[in-house]
Amino acid sequence: MDLFDDGPEDAPAAGNSPEYTIGELSGAIKRVIENEFGHVRVRAEVGRVSMPRSGHLYLDLKDDKAVMAGIIWKGVASKLDTMPEEGMEVIATGRITTFPGQSKYQIIIEDIKPAGMGALMAVLEKRKAALAAEGLFDPARKRPLPYLPEIIGVVTSPSGAVIRDILHRLRDRFPRKVLIWPVAVQGVKCAPEVTRAIEGFNRLTPGGALPRPDLIIVARGGGSVEDLWGFNEESVVRAAAASDIPLISAVGHETDTTLIDYASDVRAPTPTAAAELAVPVRHELMAYLDQQHARMSRALSQGLVQRGQRLRDMSRALPRPDSLLDTPRQRLDRAGDRLARGTALLDTPKLRLERAAARLDPALMAGVQRRKMHLSDLSGALRPQTLRNKLIQHQQRLEDRSKRLAPALDRERKLQSARLVRATKGLSDIGTRQIQTWRGQIVAAERLRLTLGYEATLERGFAVVRSGGAVVTSSKDAANAQTLELQFADGTISAVPSKP
Repeated sequence: MDLFDDGPEDAPAAGNSPEYTIGELSGAIKRVIENEFGHVRVRAEVGRVSMPRSGHLYLDLKDDKAVMAGIIWKGVASKLDTMPEEGMEVIATGRITTFPGQSKYQIIIEDIKPAGMGALMAVLEKRKAALAAEGLFDPARKRPLPYLPEIIGVVTSPSGAVIRDILHRLRDRFPRKVLIWPVAVQGVKCAPEVTRAIEGFNRLTPGGALPRPDLIIVARGGGSVEDLWGFNEESVVRAAAASDIPLISAVGHETDTTLIDYASDVRAPTPTAAAELAVPVRHELMAYLDQQHARMSRALSQGLVQRGQRLRDMSRALPRPDSLLDTPRQRLDRAGDRLARGTALLDTPKLRLERAAARLDPALMAGVQRRKMHLSDLSGALRPQTLRNKLIQHQQRLEDRSKRLAPALDRERKLQSARLVRATKGLSDIGTRQIQTWRGQIVAAERLRLTLGYEATLERGFAVVRSGGAVVTSSKDAANAQTLELQFADGTISAVPSKP
């Protein structure tokens, strides 16, 4: 068939056929293809994907027999909920046309969607395995949450119910300063805006005009896999893993899981639960601190009483200053008695000496006289008055020493008191550190209890069935029971099983 002329069958011979330019022939082919096919829907696997600076998206659509080039113009690409990726099975809607510059045909895609949930999940599992292989989901990378953050950064939509739930929960538990970074929580703008928000919070300066938050919460309400797909994008996962600020992901409801949950430090089942993980209950904390303060005060008072009693016991064991002088005084008195007796013993030798001197010649008398004078001096030194003076001198010395002993005892008491004060301060510091350790253990135990308890499971719509106080685990036991007790999250009701 001639592309340009629908003339009679007796067309001129080949030698008389008209001549066309390449542009005319390409334009004719383009019109035929566009008129013949118009809009089509194709199911194919995405091959090579590229996006130049212009914003247009170029990709290959292929199956096991052929490959077709595809183009998504910038305006259409910006409105896509899910960006096509290599290996994804999609259904594309568009019009077939040609590109004369390369003599090829192509499809101008106006809408492209994953070919069912299986295609999305296959892409998700592939991306999850690749990111996990890089170590972005390693538990060793996760940081502990601050116990009581001063500033909390929230990345979410400013107009949804999520931010109201978070603010309300924080106000009920422990009011904190909140910085909100508004973002789109679904659509093509979701991933880049969430990425910029996480990186922007990390670039803030601590203590600056706009202070850096101590904790980040990325939150969104529930939705379908397509609605939450922005939080599965690689840029969001890498930003969450690289965040220096501890991050809580609260995307979707309890059963929804996105890749940011694996890269975040803590995953919360709901935005309200994220607020509960961020701060403790203020009234419970105040009550706990009051209890610990009372215990510390009792411990300090008991310690002071015990050490005061010990100091008094030690002071009673020390001798009194007056009793220290009793023995020296007794020894001095005995020495005075012995000296008085010694003076009396000299009288007999002196009389004998005088009698002998009368019988000696004058020369010997002079010598005797000298010895007599010497004896007189000795006797003078041993007179009671002289001994009394010496006793008075010794007594004064003892009194001086007793006066010096009293200040020494005072200094010893002051030294023991200083030691007691230092020991009391040490006990106070030890008690404070022990309280901090117990507080951390209690918080960890409370978090573990909330994680392992079955009450959180009841919130998701489950119930516990009991009969006579025992848990019923099979339909047979339930049918044989007279009455059943059903425990829900908000209360308990009784029921009578229907007999077969």
